[in-house]
Amino acid sequence: MLNSSEILRGYTDTIILSQLAEGDSYGYDISKNVQEITRGELQLKEATLYTTFRRLETAGMIESYWGDGNTGARRRYYHMTDAGRQLYEENQADWIKYCAMISQLFGLEGHHHDVCADSQDD
Repeated sequence: MLNSSEILRGYTDTIILSQLAEGDSYGYDISKNVQEITRGELQLKEATLYTTFRRLETAGMIESYWGDGNTGARRRYYHMTDAGRQLYEENQADWIKYCAMISQLFGLEGHHHDVCADSQDD
């Protein structure tokens, strides 16, 4: 059985960028969305999430700002930069390519396009 934390390790940056592609957001909301989208199968631990935010911000892929405290707790929001959007698009293309290759290696060559496309449509 595959370990979900091992699977996540190489894709955490792209998963976070995918959530920010939908609009600015904050850590808890991103974590909750990932859990909902994956039906609880994948979880971003808080330490992983904020370490990734710092790494992406240092690299210029995202920017952060403090949200309006009038709506409750003051939250740090994250926004994807143009460089982050470019990286996200490159990583999407890489995912499609590698998904197809791995599907072929797993003997799913007749289905690899459907398998990879389905993984992005969910």
